[in-house]
Amino acid sequence: MDMAVLLLVLLLAVVLAGLGFLVKALWWVAIALLVIWVFGFVFPTADSAGSHGRWYRW
Repeated sequence: MDMAVLLLVLLLAVVLAGLGFLVKALWWVAIALLVIWVFGFVFPTADSAGSHGRWYRW
């Protein structure tokens, strides 16, 4: 019984550590997408010059 509790706690620690890493990685992805989105405002693409220089439609 003691070994099962120890394995359960170890499994819980591994799962929580993995979730923590995943959440941190998702924050970095969100920051990278935000930077790319801001660059879309600052540096418009050449092929969208007729539509006010923006790559989005609204």
